[in-house]
Amino acid sequence: MIAQRVGLAALRRGAVRPNAFNSQAVCRAVAASALTQTRPIATTKLSTSEGHEILVAQRKNRPVSPHLSIYKMEQTWFGASAWTRITGCTLSGAAYVYFATYLVAPLLGLHIESASLVSAFAAMPLALKGGIKLALGFPFAFHAINGVRHLSYDLVKGFSKKTIQTGERVIFATAAVLAGYLAFGI
Repeated sequence: MIAQRVGLAALRRGAVRPNAFNSQAVCRAVAASALTQTRPIATTKLSTSEGHEILVAQRKNRPVSPHLSIYKMEQTWFGASAWTRITGCTLSGAAYVYFATYLVAPLLGLHIESASLVSAFAAMPLALKGGIKLALGFPFAFHAINGVRHLSYDLVKGFSKKTIQTGERVIFATAAVLAGYLAFGI
């Protein structure tokens, strides 16, 4: 709105049709600001209760979205798509925590360099090592596999309900197998 008052809209109109100010841009801006239309603003002083009544009347005309309790939990809205977001947040959150710790470690006297982490991990029991690798491997595998599925959605393929439900089962199973391989097979 302020740009129109300065004359931007009129300058655009003036650029289309020639006028007397074609040679000087500053003169065009002055002329354009004189040609800009303005509308006076009319305001009315309202009391708090009158303003509240107006808001209530406006809210009556707005659509009401349904509550989440109307959906069935077995439907696909809380399937692999939601778990992709959860695993993505888990992975990025773990990375942020690690890198923030790595950043402040010298200030706190902690040893977070690679040699320290490798020796600490090697000293852990086998079950704990596998659990940590599984806890990081499953979100990684699931997020990667389901990302490929979402790329197929971009190609407008696989939108039937049965295909989505079958695909979710396949993705969960494949991610579990891949996470097991990442945790214990390497």
